[in-house]
Amino acid sequence: MDNLWIASLDDADRKRLEPHLAERAFTQGQMLYDAGEAVDQVWFPLNGVVSLMTVLPEDRMVETAAIGREGLIGVTCGPMNARASSRAIAQIEGSAACCSADIFSDALAESPGMRTALSKFTESLFAQVQQTAACNAQHRLDERLARWQLTLHDRAQSNRFHLTQADIAVMLGVRRATVSEVGAELEGKHLIRRGRGWVEVLDRKALEEAACGCYGAMRGVMKDLGVPRPRAPHA
Repeated sequence: MDNLWIASLDDADRKRLEPHLAERAFTQGQMLYDAGEAVDQVWFPLNGVVSLMTVLPEDRMVETAAIGREGLIGVTCGPMNARASSRAIAQIEGSAACCSADIFSDALAESPGMRTALSKFTESLFAQVQQTAACNAQHRLDERLARWQLTLHDRAQSNRFHLTQADIAVMLGVRRATVSEVGAELEGKHLIRRGRGWVEVLDRKALEEAACGCYGAMRGVMKDLGVPRPRAPHA
């Protein structure tokens, strides 16, 4: 199983879910659900990256968490079967194993181990949301951009990902021109390389040194909780 959260379950718990899973592809920019909608599907990414976006009243939005093959999407926005409090958008195209929220709810009711695994993941996700909020408020944009690219690099399973400057600006809640300027600084240091609609990580170690401490703090929480930690190739 390419989804690390499901793979971490014991055999009995995996067997509760696997007969009910169907693979679904998602494209870049696809909205899996919107804030305020009832969520009736649970998504377990096999590859690709999905961003949880907090939507502001003027319909602006900013990323507060990124989820890849280490986790699940659809029950982390509120109590089971509640309406979503955030917008889930595919940032990097990929696919997910999916089941209905009712099926997942029944499996949780039958399995203390699965409930524990979900609680650990949601706690780590909440820590990511909190750390991201503090990072956005307090740290320089070059540090934030480096932190964000590391988070994406871990989950994208590739050194190059297809994103425009406008995409990145939306995720970080800043102007596109500002992202372009700061991205040029990182590129000038040979940490990344950019093209039309793509970004490539060149020097992972140096990028970690350029990022603020939030990236390491979030990884530390995941380690302490014992939840699966995605890691970029050769990182």
